[in-house]
Amino acid sequence: MPAFAPPYADDLELLRATAVAGGIIASSYFRQDVKSWTKENASPVSEADIVVDRFLAANLLQARPNYGWLSEETADNPGRLDCERVFIVDPIDGTRAFLRGEDYWTLSLAVVENGVPVAGVVYAPARDEMYDAYKGGGARLNGEKLRRSRRAGAPPLIPAPGAVHQEMQAAGLHYTRGPAYPSLAYRLVQVATGRLDAAVARRGAQDWDIAGAAVILAEAGLDLADVCAGFPQFNRRDVRHGALAALSDISLKPLVHAALLKVYGCPADAGANTETPYP
Repeated sequence: MPAFAPPYADDLELLRATAVAGGIIASSYFRQDVKSWTKENASPVSEADIVVDRFLAANLLQARPNYGWLSEETADNPGRLDCERVFIVDPIDGTRAFLRGEDYWTLSLAVVENGVPVAGVVYAPARDEMYDAYKGGGARLNGEKLRRSRRAGAPPLIPAPGAVHQEMQAAGLHYTRGPAYPSLAYRLVQVATGRLDAAVARRGAQDWDIAGAAVILAEAGLDLADVCAGFPQFNRRDVRHGALAALSDISLKPLVHAALLKVYGCPADAGANTETPYP
């Protein structure tokens, strides 16, 4: 890599190594008697989330002390808004699945530069699947170029909440209802593998849910959009997003986006003011 190039590849290697070590820590708690509790937003958190979060912060910020930090399990530090580059992480995405002993949970790590993800990892330790990408470097699964396996002749496979399904069906979209993997990051990257043809998320997903997957999808040449605001922007004051859709076939976009907009709507003036708070 030329000396003048942004260190995206170096950042990715740091994310990969840290994710593997963090996955070892998380796996030591998996299918064990783990302490857990419920946060104010009614989502679960476990001692494993906290231990992994602390490890990730210590390891990543020691290596890049000038980077900002944003994590689901760390109190927000507004100083991140003044940083050119920021780590955005979810130490365990899919905590409910983790606590149930299901293997569809991930560590999601990203580096965001001026609001755009430039390096990202979605690592599923229990499934031995490492998805990664950096800007301009392509996307990989377990070190090999990520190639989408097409399901020739089959209707699109799309998981989505019931109300969104009803809207897509009413609009005449012919598809099969797909598996709703509990980790949003994992669900999104399955559009790149071909296991899914589209993946959607309710309004209110946050930066750490999607930053790692966003760069992987972008490098795989796939469309990820906030249906209210276009390509998601990261490391803003408000880290929440409108309803999201990742699509393998752009012809799906009008009906899928329309269904999401009808069910979830948008914040007032979302297109004009990216800092508009979400109710």
